[in-house]
Amino acid sequence: MSYPDTYYRRTMTDEKVRPVLNGTADCDTVIIGAGLAGLTTALQLARAGQSVIVLEAESVGFGASGRNGGFVSPGFATGGGDIARMAGPEAARKIHLLSIEGVDFIRETIRELGIEAAHPQPGITSVLRHDDGESLKTHAQHMARDYGYELEYLDRDQVRSVLKSNRYFQGLRDARAFHIHPLNYLRAIAAEIERLGGHIYEGTPAAAADLDGPEKIVRTTTGLVKARQVVFTTGGYTGGVNRRLKRAFLPIATYVMLSEEAPDLIRQAIATTDAIGDNRRAGDYYRLVDGGRRILWGGRITTRAASPATLAGELRREMTGTYPQLSGLKTELAWSGLMSYARHLMPQIGEMQPGVWHCTAFGGHGLNTTAIGGKLVAEGILGQSDRHALFKPFGLSWAGGVAGLAVAQLTYWKLQAQDWWRERAA
Repeated sequence: MSYPDTYYRRTMTDEKVRPVLNGTADCDTVIIGAGLAGLTTALQLARAGQSVIVLEAESVGFGASGRNGGFVSPGFATGGGDIARMAGPEAARKIHLLSIEGVDFIRETIRELGIEAAHPQPGITSVLRHDDGESLKTHAQHMARDYGYELEYLDRDQVRSVLKSNRYFQGLRDARAFHIHPLNYLRAIAAEIERLGGHIYEGTPAAAADLDGPEKIVRTTTGLVKARQVVFTTGGYTGGVNRRLKRAFLPIATYVMLSEEAPDLIRQAIATTDAIGDNRRAGDYYRLVDGGRRILWGGRITTRAASPATLAGELRREMTGTYPQLSGLKTELAWSGLMSYARHLMPQIGEMQPGVWHCTAFGGHGLNTTAIGGKLVAEGILGQSDRHALFKPFGLSWAGGVAGLAVAQLTYWKLQAQDWWRERAA
């Protein structure tokens, strides 16, 4: 029951170890998984006066929620056109507005709870690796017109004045977006849930569940929980307790590395506190941490777990290929995490049967979408809204199992090749 060795683990401000469940417990809602979706659901239910129990197989924030890039910005891994084709134009618009609401929700939660350890830093800039400024201008106009959401267009000279790389062309800066220390954010939410009377049990994996009656029973190796509602929010670490959920997504590994401390060298390449993401469909994301003394750089995916050290070598080649002036910058730490991806590349949010909820498949969608997913499930349980129904078109269809993983890996390699050819032609 310990975290992987990550930058977030090393800089975690809350070292609390929570108990294992022993015996029988009763509550209104039991939530399986103490990542961002599960904790947000629990927080909103506890705020409304419900009794909640969260079961976590490892520790709060152990999975992808506690070891990601820390980006909080609107949008989805799936393009807006694809969402509109699957759900309809009006639903697509409402779904995008939810992603904006998710950004504001995390910001407000940090403010309300005084989570200084989350270190929120404003600004995320998305940059092109090929010359196509007109497409960015068109997108910025669309966001302003349809959503009242302003993005700042950056021409090539503006981009290269702060990102000193000839790999980059134009960019869009989102001043409302921000980046955070996700693990400190999660652990502060956990503390608030407990302050409100909720219970979180660590080292307590769900082993079996009886979900068909009006009273749901979730068994662990050391006890059981009886509840009226159960919520599955286990993401890429879902076990076999709910087979329908497990077969509906693919566990995909992603990788992150942390540089050594070298602020003077880093300033030669990166002169902004914004988090950065490039436009490649198999792209990189990175940001400065520790007050600009280190770079946290992420990217790459694999369908089978690979050595973080090996993948760190590939990430480092990406970094130095983008910024040759950083060739002397050493890697201090590397880690990986499992995300869940649905076949339709959208989050899976809803009620799979009476009193049984799911909130998962947030791979590639950012912290904001994961948080709003938890908020929607809580609203559904409390009878406050049926907004979760917006995600009904993105159901729990079979993700393809082993064959699905093979297709995902081949698709990723294809996207990498397309990115390479497009950049070469630029």
